[in-house]
Amino acid sequence: MYPKLLELRSIPIVGQLTLYTYGVLLAAAYLLGLKLAMARAKHRGLDANRVLDLGIYIIISALIGAKLLLLVTDFNTFRADPRELLTLLRSGGVFYGGLILAVTVALLYIQRVGLPLWTTCDVFAPGIALGHVVGRFGCLFAGCCYGKPTTKAWGITFTDPFAAANVGTPLGVPLHPTQLYEAGAELLILGTLLWTERKGRPFAGRTFWLYMLLYAISRFIIEFFRGDERGTVFMFSTSQFISLLLAPLALVMLVYLSRAKAPEPRRARKAA
Repeated sequence: MYPKLLELRSIPIVGQLTLYTYGVLLAAAYLLGLKLAMARAKHRGLDANRVLDLGIYIIISALIGAKLLLLVTDFNTFRADPRELLTLLRSGGVFYGGLILAVTVALLYIQRVGLPLWTTCDVFAPGIALGHVVGRFGCLFAGCCYGKPTTKAWGITFTDPFAAANVGTPLGVPLHPTQLYEAGAELLILGTLLWTERKGRPFAGRTFWLYMLLYAISRFIIEFFRGDERGTVFMFSTSQFISLLLAPLALVMLVYLSRAKAPEPRRARKAA
């Protein structure tokens, strides 16, 4: 693990400069996801300026939403020691929080500028999956989102004291590589989304809601192997509870949209 990619000392004016691996990979994740979405939008004839603006709003709201849900799920820790709030600046947060807020903001923006709703969502879905693959490697290097102790041959052992101090990573103990589990699941989801777009009867919204369904299922399963504190709702972790709500919703939307008559696609109003 390499939580610090680069550390420079004695820099004029700045002093010490630390480049964190997680931050670099998180930025790469957003940029790659946006790049894929832009390419897909162009192929579908959507207004490039509007799509780019939407992508920026999604990135900002995803960052905020992920940190807000982390604040909620780990509220007792922050309440006991308010100084821990500083860790929100260094952490990526909870993915579901970012996803929920980003989707909410995206829906409002799409409605306001007149982009075709489900076609636009379909454009972004594979980009979300791609970005998540890269982002989970950032988690691996940082030591966050770690798994429970395991005796499996593929268990990974973290050794960096900075990770233990920063995100509470257990050191010297083989753990389930849950970061790689999720990166692998997202890669399979990405491949499935791109493959199924060429199969069967396509309809607007299919790719987006298929992503939601597959991610909810994979996240629910992977949560059983997670060892970090994520909050609970009844007998489930927060992310498992959200998955239980999201999966049936995605199924209902897939059935509903597959039976709905496709409306005439709208073009977004050109940016002024």
